[in-house]
Amino acid sequence: MVTIVIPWRPQPSRLRSFDVVVGWYRENLGDVPIVTVDSDDEIYNLARCRNLGVAGIGDPGEVVVIGDADTIPEREALFAAIDAARTSGRVHLPYTEYRWLGAAGTAEFSAGAALEECSHEVVHGACSGVYVTTPATWRSHGGQDERFRGWGFEDAAWHVAHETLLGEPPRRHPGRVYALHHETQRRDGPQYDANAALMARYRDASEAPERMRELLQSS
Repeated sequence: MVTIVIPWRPQPSRLRSFDVVVGWYRENLGDVPIVTVDSDDEIYNLARCRNLGVAGIGDPGEVVVIGDADTIPEREALFAAIDAARTSGRVHLPYTEYRWLGAAGTAEFSAGAALEECSHEVVHGACSGVYVTTPATWRSHGGQDERFRGWGFEDAAWHVAHETLLGEPPRRHPGRVYALHHETQRRDGPQYDANAALMARYRDASEAPERMRELLQSS
């Protein structure tokens, strides 16, 4: 059993990408449940949406694919991650390369080009987009910190917590994900600064598991 969880708050520039992503999962995984999740936060809280989506899965051993509403994985890498996540006790990322298609690449894809042939930029160090996990694994290292609001840093902080508490970074599978174009969100202002300050606390806490646990318990 696999469930697809997609954090989703509709925005005009994201509607087309959302439909494409849902269509890709339907084509490649058939009739698996696809659940969209939003929270009641006025400021969009992606970390909380991901946590809520996982919390809604009744079986702690069921595999959950947490996918961004604009990001398409490759079939083989996703299936390998799903198989591995059932028993590993680690979160899996079904890619070793994150491609941002941008406006040009997304237009090429919409015109019929294969994803792997579209214009793109490689986002080095990316650790978001698509996660494959179980509820038990997600809870084992605290999930994602809901103090991150708006945009920025929740994925990087989660990555640090995973490596610190589970003894290794999330496990990657050879492949690519493709992020489709949409209007970008502002990455400045008081909330962004607060996110950056919290990320700095994660870096400091990475020195020892007990410090990381204290940071998570303070949330």
